[in-house]
Amino acid sequence: MTERFFLYDETEATKTRYISFVGENQRFDLAILQTGRYFGKSIVMDIQGSKFAILGLDDLDEEGYLEYAYNLTEEDAEELRSFLRPIL
Repeated sequence: MTERFFLYDETEATKTRYISFVGENQRFDLAILQTGRYFGKSIVMDIQGSKFAILGLDDLDEEGYLEYAYNLTEEDAEELRSFLRPIL
């Protein structure tokens, strides 16, 4: 058996917020992890959809990013964007 080469192996305490809300067309069940990594961005996990992205305010302004990352329509992405803006 060959020895594994790790790029890093670290443990860090994170702050996790679980939140659920209902939009016009769908329900969002999210876990938002705040960590010291990723230059102050948060890991936002869509628990029901099994999707996640590393997001900061700049990512919310990037056209089409939430639609792509979470497989959302423009309308649903806008609901998520407006919800996340004050949180991130």
